[in-house]
Amino acid sequence: MTLVLGIESSCDETAAALVADDRTILAQAIASQDEAHAPYGGVVPEIAARAHAERLAPLIARVLDEAGVSLSDCDAIAATAGPGLIGGVMVGLVTAKALAMAGDKPLLAINHLEGHALSPRLADPALQFPYALLLVSGGHCQILRVDGVGRYRRIATTIDDALGEAFDKTAKILGLGYPGGPAVERLAASGDPRAVALPRPLLGSAEPHFSFAGLKSAVLRAKERQMGVSAQYSTDQQAGYSDADIAASFQQAAIDCVTDRTRRALADMAGVTALVVAGGVAANRAVRAALEQLAGEFGLPFSAPPLALCTDNAAMIGWAGVERLAAGFAPDPLDVSARPRWPLDPDAAPARGAGVKA
Repeated sequence: MTLVLGIESSCDETAAALVADDRTILAQAIASQDEAHAPYGGVVPEIAARAHAERLAPLIARVLDEAGVSLSDCDAIAATAGPGLIGGVMVGLVTAKALAMAGDKPLLAINHLEGHALSPRLADPALQFPYALLLVSGGHCQILRVDGVGRYRRIATTIDDALGEAFDKTAKILGLGYPGGPAVERLAASGDPRAVALPRPLLGSAEPHFSFAGLKSAVLRAKERQMGVSAQYSTDQQAGYSDADIAASFQQAAIDCVTDRTRRALADMAGVTALVVAGGVAANRAVRAALEQLAGEFGLPFSAPPLALCTDNAAMIGWAGVERLAAGFAPDPLDVSARPRWPLDPDAAPARGAGVKA
């Protein structure tokens, strides 16, 4: 049995996990920073990095203890090396380097996006390459063809904001607090998705790329109309919809965009075995249901990780390490660098108008 210790610290979740090549998660632990960042309505990088430095070593010790193993029992140490908030990434990677050196173990510097991309295979042994992947998280929104471990072809990306960013911004506009995605989903359940007219950016476009900046702005305008504070609306012309209606209308607009863009990409993606969704937004049940229906249109199985593996976690990093070892990838040198940006497909052509999001 191959046993890999995984470490994740790319954003605001400090996590450690022990994963075996038979898909068993022997132990895992996540220390949330939600309370620390909630007053700011989003992640503060310096606060996140300090929290990682304080919490990571005790989490690793806890995971080893719960699994009943020691560092010497591990076959490799895998840690997120990017992309992400560079301070947090450095904390996790330096810790992994120290453990690898102390225990004379191979170091595996894992792309956080590869962790998401391969996480469905941790829970679904039947999922085979190649598959179509919709990767939707707080900072990324892409469609990729996953041909194998380390073999990714980007089909589409966002030209401005990621879907997770749009959910978080909507939550902030509605005063729902942080983290925003789950709060919007909960509120949307009691709203009318047809109550507020919101745009569907790039709907029907020939290119399968995404855009959510305009949708975010439209949510802000809708809230201003509701409150009667827009320059075009006096206080006696307030819109007759609730915050729940705004949340539901936003969520439906986002789903319409995602399914339309994914449908366009699948039309040109022959030979894939399944439609897969991964990343933090994949935890949204309404998004998952719409994508499962879309997969049925193409006669494809639908696969998504369990909710616990959608958000940032160390099990997916450990599993990516297991997959890379099995595929014959060499360990990384101890001087490998942390990377704030790290595309899965570095050869992909920039999306028109995407700038750094390309």
